[in-house]
Amino acid sequence: MQKIRLTKEFHFEASHALWNHDGKCKHIHGHSYKLLVTLLGSPVCDENSPKLGMLMDFGDLKRLVNESIVDKYDHALVLSDKTPHEMLPQTPQLFDKLIITSYQPTCENLLIEFAELLKQKLPSNIQLFSLRLHETPTSFAEWYASDNA
Repeated sequence: MQKIRLTKEFHFEASHALWNHDGKCKHIHGHSYKLLVTLLGSPVCDENSPKLGMLMDFGDLKRLVNESIVDKYDHALVLSDKTPHEMLPQTPQLFDKLIITSYQPTCENLLIEFAELLKQKLPSNIQLFSLRLHETPTSFAEWYASDNA
């Protein structure tokens, strides 16, 4: 059976601050994130299936990633739970989409979180092959399943 890699690109806006960082990123700042999700598997070969010839319907992949990641993180402020309480935004109406993580919300750690979220929701016959998260047009991190087996 032939293997195919299927990739879809997603975009969202989010801000973060890196607790205890020694540079500018210690301050709240935002990014226009670009996330590329690549799946691995074999296209459906059941002629009675409405998904014949597809590894996964792009619409289904879009729905899965939007529900798991984009809808949650788009226009959110992401901070580590180590951020001192007095530094957290105190105006709920300005920061009603605040995500507190158990990790430093770097591009690298966000990818690890996203990989875990997606792996739990993919059909058993489809593998998460890789993720690429761009913080800027020239800066990105990558996660590969083969590196994390």
